[in-house]
Amino acid sequence: MIHVTAGAYRDGEQIRFRVWAPQTKQMNLICQRTELATFQMEPDDEGYFSLTLPWQDEVCRYQYAPDGQGPFPDPASHFQPEGVHGYSQFVDHTRFPWTDNEWRGRAFEHLILYELHVGTFTPEGTFEAIIPRLAALADLGINAIELMPVSEFPGSRNWGYDGVFPYSVHSAYGGPDRLKALVDAAHALGISVFLDIVINHIGPEGNYLGHFGPYFTDKYATPWGKAINLDGEWSDGVRDYFSDLILFWSEYYHLDGLRLDAIHEIFDKGAFSFWELVHEKLRTHQQYSGRVFHLIAESDLNSPRVVKPVQIGGMGFEAQWLDDFHHALYVLLDEKGRDRYIDFGTIGQLAKAYKDGFVHSGGYVEFRKRKHGVSSAGVGGAAFVVFNLNHDQAGNRAGGERLSQLVDPARQKVAMAALMLSPYVPMLFMGEEYGEDTPFFFFVSHTDPELIRAVIEGRQNEFKDFGDGQEPRNPQDEETFLHSKIHWEKRSEDPYADLLAWTKRLITLRQTHAALRNFDKDGVAVDVLTDKALLLKRTSRDERATLYCYINFSDEKLTFSLPEEAHWHLILDSPEHAQTKTGSARNIDGPGVKVFSNVPHGI
Repeated sequence: MIHVTAGAYRDGEQIRFRVWAPQTKQMNLICQRTELATFQMEPDDEGYFSLTLPWQDEVCRYQYAPDGQGPFPDPASHFQPEGVHGYSQFVDHTRFPWTDNEWRGRAFEHLILYELHVGTFTPEGTFEAIIPRLAALADLGINAIELMPVSEFPGSRNWGYDGVFPYSVHSAYGGPDRLKALVDAAHALGISVFLDIVINHIGPEGNYLGHFGPYFTDKYATPWGKAINLDGEWSDGVRDYFSDLILFWSEYYHLDGLRLDAIHEIFDKGAFSFWELVHEKLRTHQQYSGRVFHLIAESDLNSPRVVKPVQIGGMGFEAQWLDDFHHALYVLLDEKGRDRYIDFGTIGQLAKAYKDGFVHSGGYVEFRKRKHGVSSAGVGGAAFVVFNLNHDQAGNRAGGERLSQLVDPARQKVAMAALMLSPYVPMLFMGEEYGEDTPFFFFVSHTDPELIRAVIEGRQNEFKDFGDGQEPRNPQDEETFLHSKIHWEKRSEDPYADLLAWTKRLITLRQTHAALRNFDKDGVAVDVLTDKALLLKRTSRDERATLYCYINFSDEKLTFSLPEEAHWHLILDSPEHAQTKTGSARNIDGPGVKVFSNVPHGI
């Protein structure tokens, strides 16, 4: 088992409590087992207080009182059954009956990711309710789900980015054992499980970390509150707290990887960077666990350094989200998109996104009023995650619109093909596979009246100048949350079933055609055909299998000719799924995609 520096863990027939509070003189543990009792903890030279108590399988709830303050929940709590202000509860991680001992994970480049929000993915909004839907996802070809944050947040409705207990699993979703059951069931079906976590800030309500130590710093600032102290005085304990967190999710929940939110808002100027510390611990842990563990970054930097190894000054992430791909594609699908993404709008930008990665690679960007980014040409395709939709793209619109509410079915098919034919790791947002048209809003359920007022006013101000003329819904209103729940039964109804079948066909092609399994940029070429159409060429590593993917975004007919040196098979046609034709002259009437292969099945 890994060594986690803080929290409550089983040690034989005892519970070991450990909390970091380097400026505290006395720490008391207030523990409710068979009866309520107070114990004084022992300090050490590194700023930690520890105590070991006998345990006989009883429920153990506890809080800490630093220098007579509080009491407060454990900063490293694993479960908050009474919410963010209540007692922490000890979790015995040795008891869960795992059945995935043979599971070793998947190579990252083979993943088809599926982002979901636990609370709105099912009517019940729980981990347990997700399990019956896993088989349908596996049948579609989804082999990795990515959960939006599940750490304890205020109330029962939240995106999860206001979490205040990073080690805890939200009580309304089912708590620790139900998350483990979901992971175990997913692994049984060959599905990896990723979790979105937030270590760039801590939410405002229920945030007690400052009562224990200098977790935060005024040296930097984030858009969401105080920055985390990773390089200032007393930062050693903070660095351990957050670096251990990454190992914690692998060890105790058998997760296959993490997506780290907004890593550009994580600051560290130290000689031995936080990311070096993370990867040093991960290397040791993976040797012990025998399982692969992937780290994905959300980054606004447009810097290849994010995915370069820490040994050469990088951050060491396996991959990062590629927003530029989304923006370049979206504005070609929806003319109104140019108002939203003023620096995008040309077919050449999508061609660059396919071939290089970053569209903004050093030139002037109007949105930022400065030059932005550096080139990512040569960075392998498996280092980027691409998408047509995610929680931000829908939830940060005043009306919460998904792509299916903004463009017609023909363009939805084009979007799905453009995604799945890319040389990157694709990700769908829950319901996108069948064109779910229920909006996805931003929602919260805070209990602090002043915070509620500030959140409502903040959303209103955000959309005054950029809200498509719509008034944003009240995020605190429960109806906002309920209206965001997807309707799974639509997938078997017209017209949704047609897009679902198209999505499945694309995923199957991606998983079986050798050209689409080559992520080297040498196997990617793009020709701009018109200002609304392009040809994406994909070639297998052995250069024996080739795909010609004609993508037309316009309402006008696109006529093209295929090279004559090969016998071409039409294997995908967005209006007519299952055609098989040969010849050189082709056309696409209006928005559509046609894909040709020089081998019948691309194997």
